[in-house]
Amino acid sequence: MFERFYPGMQWARHQAVWPLAQHSRFVPAGGYDWHVQVLGAGPCMLLLHGTGSGNFSWRGMLPALARHYTVLAPDLPGHAFTSRGSRARLSLPDMSAGLQALLREMKLQPQVMVGHSAGAAIAAHMALHEPGLAETALIGLNPAWLPLSGSAAWLFGPAAKVVALNPLSAWAFARLASRPDAVAQLIRSTGSTLDAEGLDLYVRVLSDAGHLHGVLTMMAQWRLQPLSEALPRLRHPVFMDIGACDLAVPPQLAEEARRRMPQAVVRVREGLGHLAHEEDPEGTVQQILQWCGA
Repeated sequence: MFERFYPGMQWARHQAVWPLAQHSRFVPAGGYDWHVQVLGAGPCMLLLHGTGSGNFSWRGMLPALARHYTVLAPDLPGHAFTSRGSRARLSLPDMSAGLQALLREMKLQPQVMVGHSAGAAIAAHMALHEPGLAETALIGLNPAWLPLSGSAAWLFGPAAKVVALNPLSAWAFARLASRPDAVAQLIRSTGSTLDAEGLDLYVRVLSDAGHLHGVLTMMAQWRLQPLSEALPRLRHPVFMDIGACDLAVPPQLAEEARRRMPQAVVRVREGLGHLAHEEDPEGTVQQILQWCGA
């Protein structure tokens, strides 16, 4: 509903300042028009960003990871420059199926999937349901694998559905987010602090009504309970890199996830919040490569 009122972000308006824009391309697959960045050579590593973000969140990590892997970093459906699809199919199963179609189109098979927050949920869903990913390693950065409580539960539920159906909601949020101080406060509320470039990029996406409509639609369609119940079936190698100061996905949820996946390895890093991979990209790369043995 109201899809025509919310066109997606326009690449031409942002290309000149977008990180690693020279590696961007647009690929139609699975009913979506994907914006992806591809760097490097070697085995494939798929990077999946979290809710409300975009593949720009990997800007500090991509060049280093590309020295060891062919790195594929898409914008998720409805986020930044990737379309929402013909029927705004932004549920966890729909996004996972769309990503599988993208991988087939690009003839890539990930050896490693790295997901941040909700992106980790998509990676886990893919690992559980795609036989071709049976040997793929799974890395969750502050992963949202279990249902959240408190205000986060309110956002990912009935209230989000009501907001997503209101044609004025995304415009109102976008107008608020056009103020840099509002975005900086939002980032601080996750336990993280970003530099000026990072804040500018979040202002760009969060002040775009099309992007925000995609985010709200995704939140309204998001259901984590089936995934959390299926986690014990995961036999993949699993690594979790956790920011100790995460205020969005409480670090104790990583311990609960480890109880469901005994093979999982957890590392907690002090002084970092929900966006730890953007606060300390070099340290995150080091953690990933060390665990992968690269």
